[in-house]
Amino acid sequence: MDNTLNEIEKLVCLYYEDLAKKEAAKKVDRVSLSMPMFDSREAIRAIRTLLGGWISQGPNVAAFEKAFAQYIGCKAGVGVNSGSSANLLALLALKEVYHFQDGDEVIVPAATFATVAMPVIQTGLVPVYVDVNRSTLNIDPEQIPSAVSKKTRALMPVHTLGYPAQMPRLIELSSRCHLVVLEDCCEAHGSSIDLKKVGSFGEIATCSFFVAHNMTTGEGGMIVTDNEKLETACRSLREFGRCDQKTVSKQRFYSDGVLTDYDRRYIFERLGYNFRMTDITAAFGIEQLLKLDGMNEQRRANADLLKELLKDSAGEFLELPNEESGYRHTYYTFPIVLTERFPFSRREFVEHLEANGIETRPLFAGCLPDQPGFRKSPGRIVGSLPNSRFLRDRLVFVGIHPGLGECHIEYMAEVINSFVLAREK
Repeated sequence: MDNTLNEIEKLVCLYYEDLAKKEAAKKVDRVSLSMPMFDSREAIRAIRTLLGGWISQGPNVAAFEKAFAQYIGCKAGVGVNSGSSANLLALLALKEVYHFQDGDEVIVPAATFATVAMPVIQTGLVPVYVDVNRSTLNIDPEQIPSAVSKKTRALMPVHTLGYPAQMPRLIELSSRCHLVVLEDCCEAHGSSIDLKKVGSFGEIATCSFFVAHNMTTGEGGMIVTDNEKLETACRSLREFGRCDQKTVSKQRFYSDGVLTDYDRRYIFERLGYNFRMTDITAAFGIEQLLKLDGMNEQRRANADLLKELLKDSAGEFLELPNEESGYRHTYYTFPIVLTERFPFSRREFVEHLEANGIETRPLFAGCLPDQPGFRKSPGRIVGSLPNSRFLRDRLVFVGIHPGLGECHIEYMAEVINSFVLAREK
C-alpha cells in the first residue's frame, strides 16, 4: 500500500510540474481576475485524506481550525462550508449570547458584497447602511455615531479587497456606543494593522476560502473568536444545533425531565444547520495556509509594479490604492477608481479592457440598498451615501494574483495607459 501511495504521489508531482511549464510558456494575451494557486502538496494531502477514509468533518478540520485561529491570533476557529455561512452563524451566535432581539440593528458598509447584509436580514436583524471612505473603500468611522439608534447592537466592518478597515478607531467608537464588533475578513487573509491581524480586533470574525480568494479550499469558511460562548454556539449551529460535543465524552446520557438517559449525541439544543467543512476541504486549507504569506507578498509586489507603471495615468484620471502607515494591504484584487475628470465612461473603459483579455469587475454590489433585492428588504440608510454611489458607478477592479508575472502586469499597464492617453488627446 505504501509503495502504491508513493507511486501516486510521484505521478501527481510530475503532473503539476508539467502543468507549471505549460502555464509559463503561454502567450500573454489574457489577464484573469483570479486563479486558484495550488500544486501537488494540496493534491497529495487531499488524496491521503481520501485514502484514510475521512470524507466528512474529521481530524483535518480540527487541525485547520487550530492553525488558522493561531495565525489570526485568536483562541478558537470553527470551520464551515463558506464565508456566507460563517457570517450567518456568527450573527446567530451574537444574537444568542448577547440577547439581540428581532428588529435590532447591525451597522454595515453600504458598498460591499451582498452576503454582508443578507445574513443580517436572514437572522431577523436590520442592516444600517453607512457610507464608505472613497480612498480606503472601507466603512467611514466618523459616520458611526450618527448611525447609532436605541436599537443598534453591533458593528460589522468589512476589510474591503484586502485593505484593513480603521479598526483602532472603530473599536474605540464601538466601546463608546456599546456595540459588539463582527469583522468580515472574507477578502483580507493576512491583512494587518501594526502587525496585528485583522480578525483579532473584534469579538468574532469571519473568513472565506472561495476559489478566487488569497487562499482557497474551493469553497469553505472560518469563524474565529476568543469568546468561548460564541465558539460553543457556532459549533452547535454548524451541526444541526447539537449539544456541545465536548460534553459527550464526559457525560454520555442526557436527562431533563422530558428525556431520560437519552444519547447526548442526539440532543439538539438549538435550531441549527448543516454547514460543516469536509476533511478534504480542510486538507487543502492546511497546505494553503502554509503558503499564504508568500502568496500575499507576490500580490503586494504585483500591486506595487502596477501602481508604478500607471503613475502617468494616475492622479487626474485614475485613483489607485495606497496604504496608511502600519496598514498591510493583501490585495484580493486591484481597484481602479475613475475620477470625475476621466474623459470617457466606465463602460467604455471596461469594454476596452475585456476586449484585450483583461478581466474586470465592479465593486461587487456597488451600493447595497440600491440593489433590487434589497430595496424592499428591511434596512436603514444613513445619509445620501455619496461615496458608495460614486464607487458604484466609477470603480473597476482587475486581477493581481500570484499567477500573474511581470509580463502580465506590464501588459495590463500598457493596455490601460494607451487607452487613457489616447482619449486624453
